[in-house]
Amino acid sequence: MPQQEGVIKFRLKHTLSDPLSQEKLAELNTWREWMFARGLIGETNTPQGKVGYGNISYRMPEGFAITGSQTGHLAHLTPKEYALVTDCQPEQNLVISKGPIQPSSESLTHAVLYQLDEKINWVMHAHHTPIWGAAKELGLPCTSPDVAYGTPEMAVETIRLFGETDVRQKGIFAMAGHEEGIVSFGETPEQTSEVLSHYLILCRRL
Repeated sequence: MPQQEGVIKFRLKHTLSDPLSQEKLAELNTWREWMFARGLIGETNTPQGKVGYGNISYRMPEGFAITGSQTGHLAHLTPKEYALVTDCQPEQNLVISKGPIQPSSESLTHAVLYQLDEKINWVMHAHHTPIWGAAKELGLPCTSPDVAYGTPEMAVETIRLFGETDVRQKGIFAMAGHEEGIVSFGETPEQTSEVLSHYLILCRRL
């Protein structure tokens, strides 16, 4: 069952504060625009109205910076559209953040990835129908189709993938219960984007 994008499902303790500096967000913003230009981040129409999809984050000393909730429709973001997640407790379904906007509804999954491997510095949550639809044919690790995005169950599923599959080596997995949802990760934005690009090319050959 497809899950509605953009709805925060975890418990959020968010403190309104000044945005991170443009300098700290410059690289993140560049790669967010890379995703937007390829339709991996955007906005779609649903029976509930227009909702954004896709997000990107990177690790910082104080946590991780991530695109704000419901910013997918914007081609260019300013520091006001980014949040800083300072702590996460998946077992409590809790995300703690600060900034001028609430963090993405996928923040819990991003946080778990950073906790699972200290070498992961970048996470890109993209939406791409061809990759998602051909995930098994492409050999992508997949979360359970019964698990919704942004939930403790998705956190558990992500941990399971790291223990039972080659997801760490592949650097990408599909969210079977979240239509079009694909997550890639890596040490650098170049590595993380190259994984996505690789599967974008493979899909054209199917």
